[in-house]
Amino acid sequence: MIEKLEGIYERFNKLDELMADPSVISDMDKWKSYAKERAELEETALKYGEYKRVEDEMRSAEELLSTETDREMREMLEEDYYASKQKLADLTDELKILLLPKDPDDDKNVIVEIRGGAGGEEAALFGYELYRMYVKYAEQNRWKTEEIDSNMTELGGVKEVVFSISGKGVYSKLKYESGVHRVQRVPDTESQGRIHTSTVTVAVLPEAEDVEVEIDEKDLKIDTYRSSGAGGQHVNKTESCIRMTHLPTGIVVTCQDERSQIKNREKAMKVMKSRLYDYYNSKYQSEYAANRKSLVGTGDRSERIRTYNYPQGRVTDHRIGYTIYTLQQFLMGDLDGMIEALQIADREAKLAGSEE
Repeated sequence: MIEKLEGIYERFNKLDELMADPSVISDMDKWKSYAKERAELEETALKYGEYKRVEDEMRSAEELLSTETDREMREMLEEDYYASKQKLADLTDELKILLLPKDPDDDKNVIVEIRGGAGGEEAALFGYELYRMYVKYAEQNRWKTEEIDSNMTELGGVKEVVFSISGKGVYSKLKYESGVHRVQRVPDTESQGRIHTSTVTVAVLPEAEDVEVEIDEKDLKIDTYRSSGAGGQHVNKTESCIRMTHLPTGIVVTCQDERSQIKNREKAMKVMKSRLYDYYNSKYQSEYAANRKSLVGTGDRSERIRTYNYPQGRVTDHRIGYTIYTLQQFLMGDLDGMIEALQIADREAKLAGSEE
């Protein structure tokens, strides 16, 4: 580990020299490339620099202890030595985490797909509550949300809703939300007060960049049609809605959010690229998840990950056994505690895997 850290530390310092070189400053593309590399190494390099300083302090205290005879001075030196030793142990743990392979998708925007599962109208109503929950969480983080497609029920539920969330580090926080969300509550339509169980599936896809997914136009079948929902005469009389089918995989994307066919096509293409990126990476991801034995789970869309129990005001994440009793606040977008617990469990599982 130390050898790897030394390499990072030396490269980080070398990059400082290179970025100050006049020949590099005059070549903006090269300077930007070095600046990006430096930013990626900075946290680890600075943390290792702190580790080296604390290690030197500990060794100095140890050397002085070997020759010091004054009792009071020895007590002070011993206090410094053991404080440095504890600090060094803490820094070692932090550096192990920093050296873990980073998910290349963590900084990406996401496409979120929410679909009602078992439970009919009750599942659709809860699906809308989850949609609202993620929108509120995005607002708290100053992220931008944009609806791409939706299929509403008469009572205000969603059979399906697809939307994007854009901002810094969105995928790093929301990637744990993929899976089956189960709700236990008494529906408004239940006259005898019986608790019903319904399910909603959530898929969080990292938004693919153009360079990552190339789509041959010959592989696409694009149909236009009129909206079947509310929207006034313009929407109902204009074939602005898009249905895009990727023939090799059979993946279908629809978009009817915009009145412009061109804008709907652009949104549909963005979702199609993200679904294809997810499709082609799914085999690798499942193998990776099996190898790392993560407590957070495999990301399998059929996996039941969380239960929302209304009578008890309880939210339980089954992957890590984490329970809170602030259901209403959670549904209003207060997700940070849950997400942080999932991130910690994921890191600990990766650390355990790296030490085997």
